[in-house]
Amino acid sequence: MAKKLLEKATTNKAKGLWQDDYWLMLMQLYLRKPTGLKPTYCREMVDLSLELHIAPQELAAKMEAIARLDTPRIERIWKEYANNPQRLKRAVRLLREMKGFNSGGDFFEGVAVEETFERNFRPLAEDERLTPIMLVLVLDLYFRLTPITMVAATPEVQELARLMKIPVKLVVDILDIFQHCDPYLNRKDMIVSPLLLPCTEVWKQYGNGDTILLAAYAEELKAYFR
Repeated sequence: MAKKLLEKATTNKAKGLWQDDYWLMLMQLYLRKPTGLKPTYCREMVDLSLELHIAPQELAAKMEAIARLDTPRIERIWKEYANNPQRLKRAVRLLREMKGFNSGGDFFEGVAVEETFERNFRPLAEDERLTPIMLVLVLDLYFRLTPITMVAATPEVQELARLMKIPVKLVVDILDIFQHCDPYLNRKDMIVSPLLLPCTEVWKQYGNGDTILLAAYAEELKAYFR
């Protein structure tokens, strides 16, 4: 259900960038203990997504294909590497060296890489302590509270701040900004904050939709911080 909230066209873009060699990198992550499917938005999955410029949900679908041994290609790779982690480690290291991963080299030369989901995990220009996905988590919390409970003393506010490793006051400030975005509150007082624009953008994308879908998406995103 939460996937309905994700950006359009990421799957098509991912198909354009996917190469069979990437099965090795994804299998290495699959085999990392505890062996098996990894949460779509765990930090390791997101890091690989950012490295490959392929959305996490697309990698998650391909990881499910590994779990099912869907194709002869996957079966061959599994037989060769599943019981030999050192061989797999060497193969992945060689792949990264050949492709110029993380080196600013020639890996994406001639390939137009238009960032979509990547921006959600980049620090905000307005406050480098925050990313768009963190604003999404605060927005989900917003719909779980009432204005009177959007304060530092509220346990849910403290818990989210600890999860994201940011000050409680910052979470409270964001909640206050979302109150100004909320048409049902119709607040008339002025607010001056550099976070008003990014919070407004997040509200436009998620604030007028199904809060159940938002909650499911937020729950998946929390895996990134755990």
